[in-house]
This record gives sequence, structure tokens and C-alpha cells, in this order.
Amino acid sequence: MPLISVKGTEFRKGDKPYSFIGTNYWYGPIIASKDGGDRQRLIKELDLMKSIGIDNLRILVGAEGEGGKSRISPALQPNQGEYNKDLLDGLDFLLAEMRRRNMYAILYLNNNWIWSGGMAQYLKWNGYGDIPNPFDPKYSWDDYQNYTKQFQSCDPCKKAFYHHVNFIMGRTNNYTKLKYVNDNTIMSWQVANEPRVMMVPEHEVAYIDWLNQTVALMDSLDSKHLISTGTEGKAGFLLDIDMYKRVHDNSKIDYLTMHMWPKNWGWYDENNESESTEISIQKAYEYMEEHLVVAKSLNKPIVMSEFGFPRDNESLSVSTSVENRNVFYKAIFSYLIENKKKNDILAGLNFWGFAGYGRNNPVNGEWQLGDDFTADPPQEPQGLNSVFETDSTTLKIIKEANLKLLN
Repeated sequence: MPLISVKGTEFRKGDKPYSFIGTNYWYGPIIASKDGGDRQRLIKELDLMKSIGIDNLRILVGAEGEGGKSRISPALQPNQGEYNKDLLDGLDFLLAEMRRRNMYAILYLNNNWIWSGGMAQYLKWNGYGDIPNPFDPKYSWDDYQNYTKQFQSCDPCKKAFYHHVNFIMGRTNNYTKLKYVNDNTIMSWQVANEPRVMMVPEHEVAYIDWLNQTVALMDSLDSKHLISTGTEGKAGFLLDIDMYKRVHDNSKIDYLTMHMWPKNWGWYDENNESESTEISIQKAYEYMEEHLVVAKSLNKPIVMSEFGFPRDNESLSVSTSVENRNVFYKAIFSYLIENKKKNDILAGLNFWGFAGYGRNNPVNGEWQLGDDFTADPPQEPQGLNSVFETDSTTLKIIKEANLKLLN
């Protein structure tokens, strides 16, 4: 299958332009695992995604530490430097099945947030004390962020993370026998999910030093595939768009990323759904435009690699209407399609997220060990932002938009 590369401000699939409407599928390696997963479900979901034109999946290659409220289980690294072989095999199997369908993977190797352990877990492993879990009433989000921002200054933490980067990027797929660095199924290595400059502007110094070291390591291990940061845009840089630009002014960062969450950011109001959906669309356009200006100035493509929108009434039931979500999705897809017509700089979207044939508990939405994975991470109400296989109107909108991108 053709390699995805960057030429100027566009992606290239072999020698042709490449734009995409893909999805977040962070749990793919878990359900792809042989012993604890559900490969029948995986195959059905990959086939369904391919049938509606989705060929780009953003996937977590991490999850550190076991147990605790709002945490993924099983974890890829239950202990520092110790790997779950079943999940490694699941990652191999997932990439092999994606390769069979000419689908591309964006693989992120760390997480700023507690739901997969991530940076906070590295700190706990290396003597920084218990993680102040913000889902425990004893702690706040400020407590969590003040704790987690120490990661970029923690030498043993960074050393352990760089070991993880080396380990994953140096892997050979047991099914295809291809080294990961030679597998065109991989579109991009992504440093982390939403790595942030946190709490104070002074954190930028340690952050940029860590980021540049990580990107340089990735490039030294694999000069073939693209590298991206996984940041959410200015929302991850104390709302400072100039800081976002400084962070990405690195020749080894091949393209920019941004994320967008209308509900979390107060744009969308479930008590005024129709009007606040329109407000969300206008604010989304403004947010994207601001970041496209930065991408143009750096002469790099940009991807909206996360955005989510609730079901109507913020319901968790698969039978609830997704009318407002569909309106929002259509608007974002149209924005990408119009950008492509103008040969502009927005190159792709990954909505959050694809739940496929999984089923949640709609009573309280809390994820429990043994429940299906349904795209929303364990700390979020399960099903809130999920696109299920029964959401036929949404799937049709995705398919139609992907067809327009091909033309």
C-alpha cells in the first residue's frame, strides 16, 4: 500500500493527494488481542468503517499501570518496562487487518490524561507519590495538572518513556513480518494524546525541551513515517496561539494537530440544543481558522484529530436521536471538503469516536471491567460521544462526505 507523506501543505498517498475523514479507535489493540479481546467484533467494525470510506484510525499504543477508578484495563504496560504480550499481539493483528483493507494508523505513544495512566503513571512509578485523581472528590483538576506537569522535568520518567518509544518503534509485526518502521500502514507516530503546557507559562521551557527530544528520537528511529505532536491546539497552551506556533516550529514535526470539544468547552448547552449547536458550529469555524493561519505560516498541513458531540439530550442510549450531532458533523465535514476544493491546508478529520458493535450501560454510563469499549474513555459517560453501527444517519453522512473527498 502507498506511503503517506507530506508535500508542502498537503498529504500524499503515493503520488496522489490524500484527505480523510477518519475516526478515533483508541481501543483497537485491546479488542484485537487473541485472549482477552473480540476479534470477530474487530473484523466487523473494520469492514463497516471501510464500507463508509473511513481509512484513517487514531489508535492508542500505551496504557500504563493497572487498576483504579476511570482507568483502562488491561494496560499495555502494567508495570514500568513490562508489557502485556496479548495486547502487543493485538496491536500486530490490528495493523495486519488494517493493511489488508488499505487503512492507515496514527499511533500515539503517551497520554496527558489519567484514563490510560500516561505521564502521571510514569511519575508515580518514579517516586513522585500517588496520583491526585481528579475523579476523586479529594482532588481537583488543578491538583492533577500541577502533578502531571512534573513529567517533562523528571529524568527517570522521560528515560522510561523513551524506552517505550524505542520498544514500540523497533517492533516487528508477528503477522506481516514487517518491521513497524517499514510498514506503510502506519501514517504517523504521534508523541502523545493532548500533551499540554500546564498551569503556568514557565512550563513551556521544560515542555519544548521534552517535545524536541522526543521528536528527534522518533525521527532517528524512523525517518520514513510522519511525526505529529497530538496537541489539541491553543486549548492545550494556556489559550496562547503564539505558544502553539512556537511549539510546532520544528522541521521534524511534519504536520499540526488540533482538537475540539463543544460540550466540554461550554459552547453546547443540552437545555438549548438547536441554537447552541449552531453556536458550536460558528465557534468551531473560528477555532479552526485561527489554527489554519498558524499552519500556513509554518507551511504544514493540519488535522483535526479529535472532535466529539453528544447525542440529543446528552442521552447514553443507542436509540436516542443524533439529529444535532449530525448537523454539527455535516458542518465540520463541509468545512474540510471546501478546504480541499480551495487546495487549502486542512487535510483531515478524526471524529471521536467509533463504537461500532459495542454496547454501553445506558443507566449510568459508568465503565466497569468486562464491559464493551465504546470509544468514550473510562472516565467519561459511555456512549455520550460514541457512533454506533445503529447510527445509520451518521454513517450515511460520513460515507457521503468521504465520497466527496475522493472527487
